[in-house]
Amino acid sequence: MGVTHHGRTYRLDLADPTLREWTCTVLSSDAEAGIVLDRSAFYPGGGGQPPDHGVLLWQGVQTRIVGTRKADDLYLLPAEGDPIPPAGTEVVGAVEDDRRTKLMRTHSGLHVLGGVVFRDFSALVTGGSMEPAEARMDFNLPEVPPDFKARLEELVNAEVVADRKVVTKVLPRDEALALPDIIRTQSNLIPADEQEIRIVDIVGLDAQADGGTHVASTSQIGRLQVVKVESKGKANRRVRVRLVD
Repeated sequence: MGVTHHGRTYRLDLADPTLREWTCTVLSSDAEAGIVLDRSAFYPGGGGQPPDHGVLLWQGVQTRIVGTRKADDLYLLPAEGDPIPPAGTEVVGAVEDDRRTKLMRTHSGLHVLGGVVFRDFSALVTGGSMEPAEARMDFNLPEVPPDFKARLEELVNAEVVADRKVVTKVLPRDEALALPDIIRTQSNLIPADEQEIRIVDIVGLDAQADGGTHVASTSQIGRLQVVKVESKGKANRRVRVRLVD
């Protein structure tokens, strides 16, 4: 998955994560393999963030998009039984706004969570996943203070209301990897052949390599609740969070 393109598809979702509707052209089309567009704002999934849902509108009909398949090209998967626009058709793409917006808020919230745990508890991320408005993140944290859950929620929401800017930039690989603490996961997940790396920077708190979609400032996340802290092994702790407004 490229920073600007995936195969023949220009990644509008990374160029402008606020975009919800656009005009594009179908490059190839198959009910089983999927639909390839020349430009797409559908986030294809990755890094724990699920793919977008939405529709393609064309010639008075619609094709529901319910998933993606990533290969040499970026394939959008149509709902079973829906009509398929043939190659060469001009279509209007539309991303389901509520799902995408909640995923952006949730993803940015996880970056705040990871930044706080790294800063205040010196723990690296060992895994994570998200759905709209809820998520979990695992940390290498052998010792957990007695008040960890309540304290963590307070610290995270202090960063949310601080209204820190969320900035994305693309850097050459060597320049990106030279940044201090740019890898906040226990394992380096950046592909060895990736020559450009996209950085998501919550200014003053957390900067890391990331390919997802995010809000423009932490205040747009809304309040986060730390729902549960679980032990997942001798040194692994799972933190479950959800958006509450």
